[in-house]
Amino acid sequence: MKDLKQGVDFSHNLIKEHINKGAKVIDATVGNGHDTQFLAEVVGAKGFVWGFDVQESALEAAKNRLQENELSERVKLIHAGHEKMQDYISENVDGILFNLGYLPGSNKEIITTVDTTLQAVKSGLELLAVGGLMIVVVYLGHEGGKKEQQALLDYAKKLDEKKYNVLHYRFINQSSQPPQVLAIKKRN
Repeated sequence: MKDLKQGVDFSHNLIKEHINKGAKVIDATVGNGHDTQFLAEVVGAKGFVWGFDVQESALEAAKNRLQENELSERVKLIHAGHEKMQDYISENVDGILFNLGYLPGSNKEIITTVDTTLQAVKSGLELLAVGGLMIVVVYLGHEGGKKEQQALLDYAKKLDEKKYNVLHYRFINQSSQPPQVLAIKKRN
């Protein structure tokens, strides 16, 4: 018997269920490129991924990962914060994935923040096509993580239920503070 899925695995399952080949999606927090690669594989050769990160080292790692897996042609990596996504993208997208916190294996001082994350989520919802899915994986174990989570939940609770379905997936009996998932589906 399998355990319940942790945050990232759960988010990937949601993406596989809701994002089709040929889709246009955003990786709002590229990091080392694992999610970027996953998204590029999901959207297929006719799809497209925009990836944002503020750290050049993250973008370089992602670029190498994409090249090794022959996925570079369907991804554009952008050296900018996720709150700037509307400066680079003007068309509707089918999905947006955030994996908040800090870049694994790097300086834990460089983290996502409440202000930029909320701005990015709001911008992302404007870009999201009807039927599109936004997923935010939230980590509580770093400085600012709990504030970021609370601000996101406060914002998401106020979204019009006629326009959005919102899901909050979390484990409530684990002391290790596993990541939580906030999924927002734009309704028809």
